[in-house]
Amino acid sequence: MRTDKPQAEVGLYRDQKQLQYVTWHADRQLAETIHTKLKALLETQSQTFSDVQAVVVFQGPGSFTGLRIGISVANALADGLSAPIVGTTGPDWIANGLELLSQGKNHHLVVPQYGSPPHTTRPRK
Repeated sequence: MRTDKPQAEVGLYRDQKQLQYVTWHADRQLAETIHTKLKALLETQSQTFSDVQAVVVFQGPGSFTGLRIGISVANALADGLSAPIVGTTGPDWIANGLELLSQGKNHHLVVPQYGSPPHTTRPRK
């Protein structure tokens, strides 16, 4: 799952082989569309959420809101299914994540890497 930019991506893999991959223009509708895209992706392979055995998610850097939503969904899915989850970065994030899973790795909880410190404002009072 990758949600760091306006184009969101979700894929389905079995034994490091890609079965299906979907990209859509989510932009500001990511929170409303990600669950339906995941469900539709699984249905193309006659699968349901309960068939998910592991989760790989892109950690960043990227959009604060996009990463927050995508990683929250990934963490919730993995936790709800008691499935391992790994977070990775870089251009080979999928291959790296699949490799980590094949080695039995489990990050248990993935935290976004935004790429820069947050910009906060001081309270007025």
